[in-house]
Amino acid sequence: MRKILIAFDGSHFSEGAMEFARILNKKNRILLAGAFLPQVDYANLWSYSGGGAADKLYIPLVEDEDAESVKKNISRFENYCLFNKIEYRVHKDFLDFALPELMYESRFADLLIIGSQTFYEQTGVDTPNDYLKEVLHKVECPVIVVPERFDPPQRNILSYDGSGASVYAIKQFVYLFPELTTNPTLLVYAAEKEKKTLPDELNIQELVTRHFKDLSLFQLGANPKKYFASWLSEKKGAILISGAFARSDFSRLFHKSFVADVISDHHLPVFIAHK
Repeated sequence: MRKILIAFDGSHFSEGAMEFARILNKKNRILLAGAFLPQVDYANLWSYSGGGAADKLYIPLVEDEDAESVKKNISRFENYCLFNKIEYRVHKDFLDFALPELMYESRFADLLIIGSQTFYEQTGVDTPNDYLKEVLHKVECPVIVVPERFDPPQRNILSYDGSGASVYAIKQFVYLFPELTTNPTLLVYAAEKEKKTLPDELNIQELVTRHFKDLSLFQLGANPKKYFASWLSEKKGAILISGAFARSDFSRLFHKSFVADVISDHHLPVFIAHK
């Protein structure tokens, strides 16, 4: 049984994230831990340096409204889990620094699910916003970012660029979701101009063909940096598997914002894993 962490903030509740958890539980039972983060004072958002190696985002609370909002979300979460026969836990002891606490909690989970359209959506117009990017960058377990409306995963799209990060994400997906490896799977490679063949072609084929029985290879033409997200939006019922989501270490063959573009389109779930 997998332990899956699902995060909600303030008054926002992601039906899409819960639906994805329901789908997973139906295929292979899970323990779902609901993490209920505080509502925030959007007028006073700011960031600060925690004095360590990395910056942390500070979220000022709206204390008067927070307790009631979180209580309603917990009730919805519990009722949903009971109705769909999902074993669950409730974690609601996050204080001022909600995101660092969530990242610490992810150390003890197999997977984190986040609703891409609801997670601190009022902190900015960009999707993913800074708080979602912070989670994707620093979380200590794989993440699935889910739009509110999506088709249940019926095919897998493995984004491969020859890097260790892309291979690591593929392996993590296999280990976590063996029930999805029987779906039709497309290994997508975007070539640099001077490289027309798959990097480490024999090695990657030996790996993926052991796990995905219905596998096809595909090399994106035209300008993959520009058209990857639009190409992907046409793949109904798909889930994208991607490597590291870091500020300065994105895929060297895709444009550094290609995962952000896919998330912002809200067409399909995205699985992200990094070491």
